Amino acid sequence: MPTAASEALRPPTSVEADAPVLRDFGGGPFGIYVHVPFCATRCGYCDFNTYTAGELGTSASPQSWMTALRGELATAAELFGALPSPQPEVSSVFVGGGTPSLLGGEGLAEVLDAVRAHFTLAADAEVTTESNPESTSPRFFDRIRAAGYTRVSLGMQSAAEHVLRVLDRTHTPGRAVAAAREARAAGFEHVNLDLIYGTPGETDADLDASLDAVLAAGVDHVSAYSLIVEDGTALARKVRRGELPAPDDDVLAARYERIDARLTAAGLTWYEVSNWAASEAARCRHNLGYWDGGDWLGAGPGAHSHLGGVRWWNIKHPARYADRVARGGLPTAGWEALTPDESHTERIMLTARLRTGLPLTALTQAERRAANRIITDGLATLTDDHLILTPRGRLLADAVVRTLLTAPD
Repeated sequence: MPTAASEALRPPTSVEADAPVLRDFGGGPFGIYVHVPFCATRCGYCDFNTYTAGELGTSASPQSWMTALRGELATAAELFGALPSPQPEVSSVFVGGGTPSLLGGEGLAEVLDAVRAHFTLAADAEVTTESNPESTSPRFFDRIRAAGYTRVSLGMQSAAEHVLRVLDRTHTPGRAVAAAREARAAGFEHVNLDLIYGTPGETDADLDASLDAVLAAGVDHVSAYSLIVEDGTALARKVRRGELPAPDDDVLAARYERIDARLTAAGLTWYEVSNWAASEAARCRHNLGYWDGGDWLGAGPGAHSHLGGVRWWNIKHPARYADRVARGGLPTAGWEALTPDESHTERIMLTARLRTGLPLTALTQAERRAANRIITDGLATLTDDHLILTPRGRLLADAVVRTLLTAPD
């Protein structure tokens, strides 16, 4: 790492300048995330880096994005190739957004071809794409399965029509289940359905209907997230004006317990606080790479990358992103090298959420004393020297993390 302040603040942009800045590969799994920034409409709760056609106008398009993506992947592969350790095989690819399925089957096949052109995928690589149920079809699933995708994640959110309206979702209540069945029919073993719970106006009966639909779809993975009112979103403005009530913490806790009980009874086991899988093979390996502190390249507007304790992030706007790539180098907006204390904090924050638990060897003496209090309070158990959250501890996961990280010496 350069010692001059001006060098330390310089983001990685080119092979010649930045191979010394980046640290070696960490020796764990290496994944690639591709960000597709396009959406047909903007959901009221979403604060992701996404854009509708009306917002972009003629400044960017899927074609200009694809050209830039190829350029970024080529430069990144060259940069990684200059590091002391050999570039590892890619263990997972995740195409997210935005709405990747708007690219169609051919477009998503082109994305995976671009990755393969510059990186070597492991023989058993997990390759996931997110999809909006309304922009999928049996032909779509057949095409992406043939292209090499192994996993599909579908945004269902709810089976209740009035809940979908509050969220500004465009798909009909039954479409997500139909899409999941079409994906299974196309040969996908691993299919995920996303749920959002705690939406204003949602009842216990609405949630039960959503869970009934999820289980009827026969998927092997479910993600369930409590609704968060993000600043700057249409939902936040409605809550601020009093048009909608803010999500209630007690209701959210009760809904989480209801979800966990139903999914567990159906044979889907939690492996991360918000994720349940029918088997170890069904777990999302790409996301586990994030939670376990692995290395990954994030390509596309606003995507984040991590390599050996160095993290950087791309320019957000698709047009400016493409322009930077066209002028040469990586489209980096900024970067940071994590200090040992920062790396420790992140490990506690992420690993504590996993069913495998937080190893005591990762904790300081003060944090171990705090862990004993957490166990006494019934928020975690100690199994094989790993601190594992109890059901109540999962509801208070953020508080558990704060207790560990603020433990007095």
